[in-house]
Amino acid sequence: MQIYLPIAEVSVNAFLILGLGGLVGILSGMFGVGGGFLITPLLFFVGIPPAVAVATSANQIVASSFSAILAHFRRKTVDLKMGMVLLAGGLVGSGLGVILFNYLKSIGQVDLMVRLCYVLFLGVVGLLMFIESVNAIRKSRQPIGPRKPSSRRHKSWIYAMPVKIRFRTSGLYISVFPPLLIGLLVGALAAVMGVGGGFIMVPAMIYLLGMPTKVVVGTSLFQIIFVAAFTTMLHAVTNHTVDTVLAVLLLLGGVIGAQFGTQFAMRLKAEQLRVLLALLVLLVCGKLALELLLMPSELYSLTRPGGH
Repeated sequence: MQIYLPIAEVSVNAFLILGLGGLVGILSGMFGVGGGFLITPLLFFVGIPPAVAVATSANQIVASSFSAILAHFRRKTVDLKMGMVLLAGGLVGSGLGVILFNYLKSIGQVDLMVRLCYVLFLGVVGLLMFIESVNAIRKSRQPIGPRKPSSRRHKSWIYAMPVKIRFRTSGLYISVFPPLLIGLLVGALAAVMGVGGGFIMVPAMIYLLGMPTKVVVGTSLFQIIFVAAFTTMLHAVTNHTVDTVLAVLLLLGGVIGAQFGTQFAMRLKAEQLRVLLALLVLLVCGKLALELLLMPSELYSLTRPGGH
């Protein structure tokens, strides 16, 4: 069933868009990621202009993340105080990111910049995720020996920083600055790339801040909801690149998919799931890189920079 998208100015298959939203919803529920790092490049592949894909996918992230976080609230695995600190940094970062996005759009370079960012981030994150997951699977198959005492020396600089706050749900007493900076980076990425930032935030919360894994996913989703909503609003007001029809289709698929994702997360092995996600990320990265390297079918365009 073909449907016309008024802002994107293209016709797409409605069931295909619903399926993409559902896929990202499943990933949101399983891994605590908003899913924008996959939905945005997938929208590129079906013919959605990058500027519209970035702005509209941020809107879809809100719904899939909200649907997924309800289950985490029921399990009491959300650190609200940590979430608020991350959110404070995220709102500032998203504002700065939209300013950069608007500047790139005005000089006609936003499409190239967004695609290059995706190739870089997806390549690095996918490769690191794949290596870590394969190592985890290998360790799980080895006989269990005596455990070595864990060391936190690599995080000593975080514990030495000033302005400390006690985060009781996470069992941490650390400076407010590291989570603020993580939130700032994720907010900027949300605005420029249309991502929730969970694929960066989740590892940072575990390995950098030392948060327990059981509260990381829910806390990440809490921050993603508000940052993605704020980013969508800024894009809608300043760029007019949020396609409502596309957003509704992605929302419907995302909300349904997130419920299945939370169920899958409880039944399947985490290491195997991460390998599959890493392979999917690398596949999307390769497809984007190939499109950048291949010669386009149309060498010239009559559209001036800025789209006027």
